[in-house]
Amino acid sequence: MTHKVTIRRLATGVHGLDEVLGGGIPELSFNLIAGAPGSGKTTLAHQIMFSLASPECKTLFFTVVGEPPLKMLRYQQQFPFFDTDQVNKTIRYVNLADVLREGDFDQVLQRITEEVRNFDPRLVFVDSFRSVVQAGSANGAPSESLKHFIQQLGLEMTSWQATTFLIGEYTAPEADLTPIFTVADGIIWLSQLTHHDSIVRKIQVVKMRGQSQKMGLHTYRIGSQGIEVFPRMILDSGAVHVSGDKRLSLGVPVLDQMMGGGLPAAYSMLLVGPSGSGKTVLATEFLQAGVKLGEPGVIAAFEKSPNQLLSQKLKRLITQGHVGLIDTRALDLTIDEILHDLVTLIKKMDAKRVVIDSLSGFELALAPVFRENFRETLYRLVAVLTGMGVTVVMTAELEDRYTDLRFSAYGNAFLADAIVMQRYVELHGQFRKIISVVKVRASEHSKELRFYDFKDGEMRIDPTAVPYSNVLSGRVDPGLGLPVA
Repeated sequence: MTHKVTIRRLATGVHGLDEVLGGGIPELSFNLIAGAPGSGKTTLAHQIMFSLASPECKTLFFTVVGEPPLKMLRYQQQFPFFDTDQVNKTIRYVNLADVLREGDFDQVLQRITEEVRNFDPRLVFVDSFRSVVQAGSANGAPSESLKHFIQQLGLEMTSWQATTFLIGEYTAPEADLTPIFTVADGIIWLSQLTHHDSIVRKIQVVKMRGQSQKMGLHTYRIGSQGIEVFPRMILDSGAVHVSGDKRLSLGVPVLDQMMGGGLPAAYSMLLVGPSGSGKTVLATEFLQAGVKLGEPGVIAAFEKSPNQLLSQKLKRLITQGHVGLIDTRALDLTIDEILHDLVTLIKKMDAKRVVIDSLSGFELALAPVFRENFRETLYRLVAVLTGMGVTVVMTAELEDRYTDLRFSAYGNAFLADAIVMQRYVELHGQFRKIISVVKVRASEHSKELRFYDFKDGEMRIDPTAVPYSNVLSGRVDPGLGLPVA
């Protein structure tokens, strides 16, 4: 071979799968779609098949179940990708149950080859291939016959210019148990992880010859539209360069001054405080300040419904298209799904500011397996978003225990580049709110405590510091015998 061969990649039509595969399915390849029962193997095969089938790309789908494929087709027809007009025209179903009864691999291969020769397909599917193997084993076929059958099947399909998919039920990679794992050019593995009372589905490209696939396990869901894959997002350290000189206004001039000139661009800020302290109001001020400068924003609501969450000011920003809203109160989500929705909306709006409201709701929305490793999950969220050059404000509710000073209920304060704390104090028989800047990484900032309140939906911070004698362990009520100014 003196000339470099270019392999065409076939788009699967499955959202997110081509990215995981490294660009699609290599044409003329010999592939295995494997996984446990109920993991969606047949649905994935049909979704790929209907996406690619056309008069120029005819398809043969071999079934090996002991009943006509009618039952399978009844269920697959419920998905919108299923096109009945293509059946018996560009797509043909063939049942191999009769020839399998003999358990002779040569007869099975002869029947498949005959159908391929007559129909001249460009795509061939065999569901379930493991049933073929089991039928041969039950009739005493030696393992060498199976290996020869698989090799010959691959050669025949390639010679007929067909891309082949074998579908099989396997609970774990059994590379040493069947030669198909060695012969296959590509292996797509579907798995279901059961954790407590939830199930998380994962897809893995075990191998795909001739191209660089996205390694690791990736989340997928089987919904009303079919299978949707959410590629695992990781930080590309070289994607964005932020000098650190640019500062963003939080929408409250006194707070910007306390921060040393505002929040540095592409930083993550943790805004913590007890219930009713005004975290969402301040987050809204942050988004509105960006809108005034022509910087769109995004808010992800994990805790409350939009009607509960949105102030009139925020509703107006969303209605006008300046701020995008993600309502993610659904339970058992994965970090990949959440990041997918966030990144998609950020790119669509070219957003520069993102609000996560709140971390407690974010944790509850996650599937249990991600809640138990919440530190890693939050790290991935922050790293991906700030790596895009987006500035992130996260709210977190903490119980105000007065004498117990904490910055995060999750021990994740170290992940934030900046921390702003809101607290209550008792003063002259009243609750008063105070705000302070705990840290701004690599930047000077105010160490003072300031009284603040809200008027007409806006935060007003006292420009002067709270006298030290007015605050002692958070309790300054003279009725309690503590000193006051």
